[in-house]
Formats: sequence, C-alpha cells, structure tokens
Amino acid sequence: MDCSSISTTQMAPSTFFLCFLLFSASFLHAAQAFQGTYGINYGRIADNLPSPHSVVTLLKAAKIKNVRIYDADHDVLAAFKGSGIEIIVGLPNEFLKDISVAEDRAMTWIKENVEPYLPGTKIRGIAVGNEILGGGDMELWEALLPSVKNVYSALDRLGLAKTVEVSSPHSEAVFANSFPPSSCVFRDDIAQFMKPLLQFFGQIGSPFYINAYPFLAYKSDPEHIDLNYALFKKNAGIFDAKTNLHYDNMFDAMVDAAYAALEKAGFEKMAVIVSETGWASKGDDNEGGANLNNARTYNHNMKKRLAKKKGTPYRPKLAVRAYVFALFNENLKPGPTSERNFGLFKPDGSIAYDIGFTGLVSSSPTSSLLSLKGVGICGWLRSSWVFTSSLAVVFLMLTL
Repeated sequence: MDCSSISTTQMAPSTFFLCFLLFSASFLHAAQAFQGTYGINYGRIADNLPSPHSVVTLLKAAKIKNVRIYDADHDVLAAFKGSGIEIIVGLPNEFLKDISVAEDRAMTWIKENVEPYLPGTKIRGIAVGNEILGGGDMELWEALLPSVKNVYSALDRLGLAKTVEVSSPHSEAVFANSFPPSSCVFRDDIAQFMKPLLQFFGQIGSPFYINAYPFLAYKSDPEHIDLNYALFKKNAGIFDAKTNLHYDNMFDAMVDAAYAALEKAGFEKMAVIVSETGWASKGDDNEGGANLNNARTYNHNMKKRLAKKKGTPYRPKLAVRAYVFALFNENLKPGPTSERNFGLFKPDGSIAYDIGFTGLVSSSPTSSLLSLKGVGICGWLRSSWVFTSSLAVVFLMLTL
C-alpha cells in the first residue's frame, strides 16, 4: 500500500492507522542497533570448528541475535545472509597503520568486506581494532583515531554511516583504577588518546565498548576477591561510599566504573556496551577459578542477569548489553590454557556445559535431532500463526 498517495483528510481512520503502524514498525526496526541485551563473540582461531552455516543454525536454535567476529571473513558473512542475526565485523589491528594513512584505503576495505554483503547480511558495526589503547604498540595508539575517522568517512560517502556503527573495544587496561567504581579514571598516558576518540564517538553517536572480565580480576588476586562476588552468587558485596551504592557482583561494578571514567572525562551521556565477558572452563595451575563449574555458574548467571534487561546501580534506567566470550573453545589460540577454553560450545557443536542452550549434537543423537526438528516445526508454526493473525487484524481494520 502506498500511503503517500492517500490524502490524510480523506483517508478512513482504519486505513490511516494501518499505514501509521507499518511506518512506525519500519522506523523502529531501522533504528535498532542491538537486538535485546545478549550477544556472543564468534572467534575462530581453531582448526576444528563447525561450518559457518552450521553456526547460523546453532545461533538460531539458541535465539542469539547479536554476534561479533574479529575480522570480516567472507564465508561467515555469506552464511549469515538472511539469518536476521546482527553482526559486528572487526577491522584487525594489523590493518590500522595502513587504514590510518588515507580514507581511500578504508574505502577499499569496506567495498571488499562490508558493502557487498549488505543488506542481506545485517552488518551493524565495524570494530576498528581491539584493545589498542593500553597495548604495547604506541604506533597503533596513534593510528587508532585516524583509522576510525577514515572508516566513518568512507561509510558516510557510501551512505552507510546511519546503519553501520563505528566503534573500538577497550580492555580494563585503559583505567588507572576501578575500585570503588566511582573512583575510576582513565590512565594519564591514555587520556590524551582516549579523549579525542571519545569526542569523535560522541559526535557520531557511538557507544563506549569495554571488555569486562571478573574472571581476569579474580585470577590476578584470588586472595582478596570473593569468588562469589565474581560469580553473581550470594555475598556481602561492596559499598561505594561516594555514590552510596551497594554492588553485589563485580560485573555491574566494572560497568559502572566505565561510566564513572566517562563522566570524569566529560562524556557522561555516552552509553557503555560490554564487548567481551566470560569465564574459562579450564586453566593452568596458576589460573585460579578456571574450571567448568565456575564457568557454568558465571555464564548461567550472566544470561539470567541480561535477560532481566536491568541497568546497573549507577545507571539503573540503561539496560546492560553484553557480548559473551565466546561461542567456541579455540584450540589454536596462544597463551595460557584458559585462552583456549572460554567456549559455551564444543567444536562439534555440542554444549560445553548446560546454561539453557541447545547444541547441534548431544550425547544422544536421536534426542538432539528431535530437538532441532522441534525448533524448526515450532518456528514454522509460530511464524504461520503470526502471519495468519496479522492478516486477520488487517482485514478487520480495513472493514471497520
């Protein structure tokens, strides 16, 4: 129906209302950059993972609608076409020095890795680098802001800046301190790079992305950090005397610490999104807390916490959004054992531990097959019911 061709003075009330509903639904969908509150990181530093098409099946079964990847792999982007899953692609650190030189280099990268897959694949953002500030390469610190500006400028020229967000995730290393949360500030040596970056993000409406890991905090100081506080379990919590706020879990405290640092830097209205959080199910002898039981507890409680769509003590009206790390264990990742054991799923697609998700396979192949069939049938029935109901509503409205 072409609503623009109908005079509002002559339009029947029911027809006008229908057009208004259709327009409003379209507008709201276009403005939504993060579906719900739960997302996941799909890392692929492994040689034994399911195909990207199987991963899409897995994510749909788990009802996970937001995904981050650390590159712009063409097979992955092609597999996600038509899935409805929103994806943030990564512009890897090794490209930043080149991208920072000129906008045309960013344009080339976007035309090769982003534009060809739109709009079928819902690429909602480009993460420019990962944990650059606070890392060991000062040249990357200097290249970050020019790279971000060039990527945004190229998107703008292509007419994509309003639908593809530009961001850059940070680690906790950007903060001088974060306890209590209200005392958090950016490190002095980082602030000179961070503030211009935040100013630009503020201008283009991008949030602040932080990788927040209570696991890493506990691992570094298990003698002084209550494990229950890190795992969302019952504990005494901490009290922030400056804000008069009580925290019963470390994750919320980390998010509010980021808000405090942003406020002190002059960006109190900037939203915070957690780009990574998770817990390792296995680790080396010196990696305290890295075991399957703790990983299950943390991720199960995180899932419940995000499902409530609640804010933090300092920002109670802003629902916390987070991407859990990670979808799979990655057997080729370097570093300590924990780095290879953050996955919610095993390489064969079965669950690593039960937090309420359905895997591609299980210990009982028959039950797994029935489960996947059930997902498909129920999904078809729900879609058919919604479609039929919508037609009925439209018919009734038009006949009023």
